[in-house]
Amino acid sequence: MGKKLETTGNTETRYAAIDIGSNAVRLLIKRVDPNEDDRLTKMVLIRIPLRLGIDAFSLGEISKEKVKNLIRLMKAYRQLMKIYDVAAFRACATSAMRDARNGAEIIRKVRKATGIPIEIIDGQEEARMIYNNHIEYMKDRCGNFMYIDVGGGSTEINLLVNGQLLVSRSYNIGTIRMLNQAVAEEEWMRLQYDMTEIARSYPHIDIIGSGGNINKLYRLSPAKDETAQRIATDDLAALHASIERMTVEERIEQLGLKPDRADVIVPAGTIFLYIARCLQARYIYVPMIGLADGIIDAIYVEHKRAALSRQIPIE
Repeated sequence: MGKKLETTGNTETRYAAIDIGSNAVRLLIKRVDPNEDDRLTKMVLIRIPLRLGIDAFSLGEISKEKVKNLIRLMKAYRQLMKIYDVAAFRACATSAMRDARNGAEIIRKVRKATGIPIEIIDGQEEARMIYNNHIEYMKDRCGNFMYIDVGGGSTEINLLVNGQLLVSRSYNIGTIRMLNQAVAEEEWMRLQYDMTEIARSYPHIDIIGSGGNINKLYRLSPAKDETAQRIATDDLAALHASIERMTVEERIEQLGLKPDRADVIVPAGTIFLYIARCLQARYIYVPMIGLADGIIDAIYVEHKRAALSRQIPIE
């Protein structure tokens, strides 16, 4: 990865990822299961909707109140990693922090207050880290797949052909950006052009969807194929249309969505369907994984390659 990993002084094979997104901040903790061929098994997943992107995409910087809340949350996550005896962790910030004028200042404040170093990763690295999920999900899968993660501030795509990563790109198109009408028309045009060109070169592409919104859409669909863990594009379009006709309040009451999910789920569906139509994809596979999984996969791979010599305790 070329990045330093924060490690504890123990030998426990438990890893953590902090994903500081535009909509929510997640802590994921996994352990290596020796009884399942060293498969990574989820222990803890916490998601707090700080919505940093609302400030970043409309004001150009993140407000003092949201910075205070981020520091409070990082302190809590630090303690949880200590409780779970995490061996190594990595904290990454994506689109909102990339766009915020005060992003670097926030990182310094968080490091000083909590000891947690945060990396602002660019869209290409974010896409590649999401691709790392193939360690868990893409083994032995053949064919053409577009791995898509839709976040609050950006959408990351990875083209997999017979398990090999051929294309990795990022677009400033996300759910919070759409709600704030902050997506440039040129970005939609770039996405359309790229997807159309890829479809010409690699026909019969299906999608692997990543992120909380596609996970929720999959769960809500009465037509999903649970055996294959996928939903047909036409069925997603029908579900999306019905949700789009509802008010946010109706989505909360009738579908049981949380308020911070009820508004972003529609733009997320719009992005997935836009790409699916460009690719003429028939299905979207939904393995219920995301960027935090990719971060942990990367830590795991690095630990397998070589034992880390530098030990940094979580205090």
